[in-house]
Amino acid sequence: MQFFLEVLVGGLLAGVMYSMVAIGFVLIYKASGVFNFAQGAMVLFAALTFVSLVERGLPFGLSLAATALVMVAIGLAIERTVLRRLVNRPPIVLFMATLGLSFVLEGLAQTLWGSQVHGLELGISDTPLQVRGVMVSQFDLFAAATAGALVVSLSLLFKRTRLGLALRGVADDPLAALAIGIDLRRVWAVVWAVAGVVALVAGLLWGARVGVQFSLSLIVLKALPVLIIGGFSSVSGAIAGGLLIGSSEKLAEVYLGPPLGGGIENWFPYVLALIFLLMRPTGLFGEPLVERV
Repeated sequence: MQFFLEVLVGGLLAGVMYSMVAIGFVLIYKASGVFNFAQGAMVLFAALTFVSLVERGLPFGLSLAATALVMVAIGLAIERTVLRRLVNRPPIVLFMATLGLSFVLEGLAQTLWGSQVHGLELGISDTPLQVRGVMVSQFDLFAAATAGALVVSLSLLFKRTRLGLALRGVADDPLAALAIGIDLRRVWAVVWAVAGVVALVAGLLWGARVGVQFSLSLIVLKALPVLIIGGFSSVSGAIAGGLLIGSSEKLAEVYLGPPLGGGIENWFPYVLALIFLLMRPTGLFGEPLVERV
């Protein structure tokens, strides 16, 4: 039982890391209906920018602030130059645009900072901590606390502010929101800017865990099952989906992996996502699409 709990807790904390990336998708999709495939490249760009500034001698705090400003600027630039010009285009056009953006951001990151692998140290030890007999990684606890603080902050932003009310209005019905005077361009700009900051947080945590390398952009593929299970339009769903994916993949690898030859951790989340697509296409917290015909 103790081993089971250690695997379960480790999986739940790993799922929080997946949720960090998925939240960036949810923010943009909820406000504009765009599936931003470039979110993984934004995570890479943020981590690479931060670690490069630190290696060049800038203090930690100054590097963090400068990278946050860069990511906000990138989010605003993407909204103004791409999204705003493709309003009312078919979803596949918007998806292909963000797919192209991912390669542009990766190429820009390589041009600015090079392609070598960097180690990222946040000052948080990854040594295990014993909690009531269960060994838990200190870094995973830090990541979970960071994700919790981020979710609380976003919830307060969306539920307690006029901007959050405007965002919910845009998410429910963009045309109705426009009719009552909500500035869609302002809402979209703020959402992309916030998504840039979320990419920075996810980039720092993932970079400290696996190193800052160009494969970091592929964590977007890990976020897909999380989004399918949790729902594309729910921040809470991103957290729930991440916890479910993280725990299930670890338990499956430990208990189902040996009979199946091992290595199922990489593909088991997609099996689970496929089951959800067949049984509940909108996910746990997703809103069903209702159209008047």
